[in-house]
Amino acid sequence: MKLVILEPLGVEKEKLLAMAEKAAAGRIEIVSYDTRAEDVPTLIERSRDADAVVLSNLPYPREVIERCPALKLILVAFTGVDHVAMDACRERGVTVCNCAGYSTVAVADLVFGLLIALCRSILPCDRAVREGGTKAGLIGTELEGKKFGIVGAGAIGLRVARIAEAFGCEVVAYSRTQKPETGLRYVGLDELLSGCDVVSLHVPLNDGTRGLIGARELGLMKKTAFLINTARGPVVDSAALAKALSDGVIAGAGIDVFETEPPIPRDHPLFSAPNLVATPHVAFATKEALEKRAVIVFENLAAWLDGAPENVVPFMGPAFVIFRKR
Repeated sequence: MKLVILEPLGVEKEKLLAMAEKAAAGRIEIVSYDTRAEDVPTLIERSRDADAVVLSNLPYPREVIERCPALKLILVAFTGVDHVAMDACRERGVTVCNCAGYSTVAVADLVFGLLIALCRSILPCDRAVREGGTKAGLIGTELEGKKFGIVGAGAIGLRVARIAEAFGCEVVAYSRTQKPETGLRYVGLDELLSGCDVVSLHVPLNDGTRGLIGARELGLMKKTAFLINTARGPVVDSAALAKALSDGVIAGAGIDVFETEPPIPRDHPLFSAPNLVATPHVAFATKEALEKRAVIVFENLAAWLDGAPENVVPFMGPAFVIFRKR
């Protein structure tokens, strides 16, 4: 059998291969690529005779899967799997395992990095002080006493909620699955949007969440509210958000994710909108998180080789449910 690591995973190659070899224990040949290639012909060439592949957020379409007759396992070094042709995997009996949980701390940290940058106008303050300016027009706002809305109360949403509470915020949540034991107060989406000073998105991308936040939903929010998206870009209608920012419908937005992976075109509508702090899909990208996900990837490999796969993403239509070991 053959395992192909299709792209670098942000861990030193020697360390990564040592982890892979320990998990494989001589049961599978390992091939690793030092470059990331997204074109279909290269992916087919790299994957053609693989029994198992490792990828992060690299798009892995049906055209590739159908040309890989030996493929039995896709190890996704990521939480979401919307970039993998899950329908093709279902048809061909390919097991897909993810790394849910590896980036919980990292993503929650960035939520508050983006939010504090907005609350305290950190980017305008930086420009002002470099250009000999003062605090004029740059008076900020505090988080204490604000109402904080969590959309999607999974592991990341729950961690964000706890941090928000530590800042002195009142936290409410909207989630398809409610967990009373967490102590969160759950409300409807419209109630959350209209009542909160901060709205932070933590839902997966599927048919039920695509375009979840559009012009109507933005119109429900307070003019003083901030929107944070570290989930998936298509959850928010970017054109509607750009207009809402330009028209003063909401006060600002912190965006880490877009419709496509960076580099994002310079003419993207959000880049001309005011009061936007943007990052290039880095919420998950800390040294600690990248090592955590590599550990989970190869634990998943070892479990599959042992005949007891873990962190399997079941085929349940567009709204995939994640079962995870941790």
